[in-house]
Amino acid sequence: MGMFWRRAVTVGILAVGAVAGAQTTAPAAPVTPPSPQQRMREMMEFYKTHYAKHEYRVAMRDGTKLYTVVYTPIAGQFEDKGPYPFLMTRTPYSCGNYNNEVVEPHVSGNAILMRSGYILVCQDVRGRWESEGTWLEMTPSRDGKGIDESTDMYDTVDWLLKHVKGNNGRVGILGISYPGFYTAASIVDGHPAIKAASPQAPIIDLWMGDDAYHGGAFMLDANHSFYAPFFAPQKNPLVAEPKNDFDFGTKDMYAYYLKMGTLANLDSDKGGTNAYFHDQVVHTTYDSYWKARDLETHMHGVKAAVLDVGGWFDAEDLAGPVKVFHAIDKLSPDAPENTLIEGPWVHGGWARSNGDSLGDIKFGMATSAFYRDTIEAPFFEHYLKDAVWAGLPKAYTFETGSNVWKKYPAWPPPNAVAKMIYFEPGGGLDWKAPKAKESKDEYVSDPAHPVPFTQYVAEADVPQRYMDDDQRFATRRGDVLVYETAPLKEDVTVVGPVRPMLKIASTGTDSDFVVKLIDVYPEDYKNPDAGEDQGKHVTSETPVFMQGYEMMVRGEPMRAKFRDSWEKPEALVPGKVTSVDFTMQDVNHTFLKGHRIMVQVQSSWFPLIDRNPQVFEDIAKAKPEDFKKATETVFHQADAASGLELLVMPK
Repeated sequence: MGMFWRRAVTVGILAVGAVAGAQTTAPAAPVTPPSPQQRMREMMEFYKTHYAKHEYRVAMRDGTKLYTVVYTPIAGQFEDKGPYPFLMTRTPYSCGNYNNEVVEPHVSGNAILMRSGYILVCQDVRGRWESEGTWLEMTPSRDGKGIDESTDMYDTVDWLLKHVKGNNGRVGILGISYPGFYTAASIVDGHPAIKAASPQAPIIDLWMGDDAYHGGAFMLDANHSFYAPFFAPQKNPLVAEPKNDFDFGTKDMYAYYLKMGTLANLDSDKGGTNAYFHDQVVHTTYDSYWKARDLETHMHGVKAAVLDVGGWFDAEDLAGPVKVFHAIDKLSPDAPENTLIEGPWVHGGWARSNGDSLGDIKFGMATSAFYRDTIEAPFFEHYLKDAVWAGLPKAYTFETGSNVWKKYPAWPPPNAVAKMIYFEPGGGLDWKAPKAKESKDEYVSDPAHPVPFTQYVAEADVPQRYMDDDQRFATRRGDVLVYETAPLKEDVTVVGPVRPMLKIASTGTDSDFVVKLIDVYPEDYKNPDAGEDQGKHVTSETPVFMQGYEMMVRGEPMRAKFRDSWEKPEALVPGKVTSVDFTMQDVNHTFLKGHRIMVQVQSSWFPLIDRNPQVFEDIAKAKPEDFKKATETVFHQADAASGLELLVMPK
């Protein structure tokens, strides 16, 4: 948060009528907007002359005081003369600048909203920084039977309405990532004054496809690099970041985690563990610890209009926006609005970047500016200031591949058709079911030489560009199976969740199966950014050749022992043909005519996920000698067909 830029435009209101089916918004001509750093500098100067700072310790119903900083519009500085609505965020990451006159709201990076005039509020959540109390990872919802984030928000709103002059009685709340969780949790049985909320990349269910675990596999690099050097228990109140001496000792995380060997070694003083990381490591099944932290089942009593925002290439909280969207529809059907927004963004990219590219892939427009100006700002302006507005479609998503915005009456689109695409002998991929009596592929999975998730050396923070990176490096490995179609004769648009359905056998008693859905560019693809062929004269960064580029559209792991139950894992029987079916996270992508659809299957993805010993056991307790090679078999025959179920849009 905190990177803003100024656009010389009047606040515009986007009129989007009711839609019966998908509608398309073509990309605008490419522009070069100001950099995030320039936007931030401009907004910092603006804040100094337009907002006054006030710091409070607001008492909750149990007496706990939460640090709450309020920035009020200075009289005469805004075209809107007030009264003003509140726009707030709640965070475990610090509202910053305690006990001084520095004006730096940590609320939103949307310049249109900041220049329109709001009473801006940032609150340190219970147990973090300047707030009293005890912090809990993803505070469990109490459903009106105790203290939780909903009651803390309710008490805060009640206090703000009574004690901050010049307000119009309306409140909006938004936040990205953990603040996205607090946004969603704050509107459960929410205060009636909360009229608009936008949970953005919210953490919703840590174990179930969110930050901590995907398909039962631990998201190793992202979690350890978050907790060990950064996020740890605090002694409150606290106004400065405590010193943390943890040092990885290398920039090569593949080498670091391979050397550390086991989760037990990481969950130690040498690994820089703390109580929060320990909880992530030892709760290796979907037990009561995780179930209590599943916000999906608690999204009742939502009275606010909701804008659920996420990015198709969010390496951290890809699942949250879709989950909270469906949960509100189910449990709070009377909410004034509940709209899903998905763009071609990394974690928080809609607020922090221009959104015109990720890694080597270009999207043809500044998608983040489009979102901020024509979706987010009008949403809050309408619900908090009565700006005229026709509303949004139920789902407004960016379709990668074709690079256009789409408007849908539901998500997934109701007219999408489920179709199986099957693995074939010789690495083929086809819509027709296999007919061979016997057909299979095998590879040896060796935990001592796991398949990396990037072709380059990755540092401690997971490089978010891996989400659409070139997968040709993996194609060339002997422990990765590859299946692909012939060049497509027409466009194929895939929406919603992707469901691998594998028939496998293993010589181990547990194994991981990582499945990647890939868009293969034509060999004669004309790269508009390609320079001259330098051949042997390349002396600096190597050029990127898009011919034959293997763009990952979606990738997910599945730990086989969880194939029938997340709560009660079950060992594989060596050599026995077994079904491993699972659900990968949603996509909206068009495989263009002339491209190929590819699927890769492998049994490690390191150090993105932890290594599976390939022995049935609690991996948190695994010892170095437990890690064994295993031969993995994937079948593609008439009575044991493997493939992916895709939701395909009709022509």
